[in-house]
Amino acid sequence: QVQLEESGGGLVQAGGSLRLSCTASGRTFSDYVMGWFRQAPGKEREFVAGLRWSSGYNYVADSVKGRFTVSRDSSKNTVYLEMNSLKPEDTAVYSCAAGTTHLNPRPLTYPYWGQGTQVTVSS
Repeated sequence: QVQLEESGGGLVQAGGSLRLSCTASGRTFSDYVMGWFRQAPGKEREFVAGLRWSSGYNYVADSVKGRFTVSRDSSKNTVYLEMNSLKPEDTAVYSCAAGTTHLNPRPLTYPYWGQGTQVTVSS
């Protein structure tokens, strides 16, 4: 059974940084793609960044490009989302997800999800 567990969320001032972690367990993930999504109150879930586990190829959404980076540590089965220059509009619940399709921003193509971690950016 695939399990994903996020950590690293919290409260940070605008301009600050956070690093989110997503630790995966339950199987080998070499043929998976991993995505980071966020959802703010009253808004739809939004793709933030993702990567292909086997190659490390990654994609970051335009809305956060230049501020967020995604990476993985295969030895720890962990994917990271490094968030810099945070803005109040980055406030949301951030979730990681795993799937076996090509890397894409559609939440429905990711069958496995973590519980999410809250990120709050104060102005």
